[in-house]
Amino acid sequence: MTPRTPEDCDALFARCVNGGDLDGLVSLYEPAATLVQQDGSGATGHDAIRQALAPLVGAKATIRMNVTRVIRAGDDLAVLYNDWTGTIAGPDGAVEMTGRAMEVVRRQPDGSWRFAVDDPWAR
Repeated sequence: MTPRTPEDCDALFARCVNGGDLDGLVSLYEPAATLVQQDGSGATGHDAIRQALAPLVGAKATIRMNVTRVIRAGDDLAVLYNDWTGTIAGPDGAVEMTGRAMEVVRRQPDGSWRFAVDDPWAR
């Protein structure tokens, strides 16, 4: 499960969330990456990102990602625009969520891509 293109980061994010794979989800981020939370605060680093994403995985969420645009800056940096939808199991039934994300992904020395900045609520 290695992202080989910028778009793979979002495809694998959805696969990990839908499969309940928190470890795989966190591995999609650079060690010092930042995940912007819904309140605008940032979760930086794998431990903080794990804590931020654990409730999503724990709620048995399902998510669909739709990358609408990719802007590359050279060979090693890209910005993804992603319109996503999801469902989270709640005590009174399923709760629908939507967002319009912007994500900065960077190619790693091994050729894989990882999130450097992930803002699911950016647009």
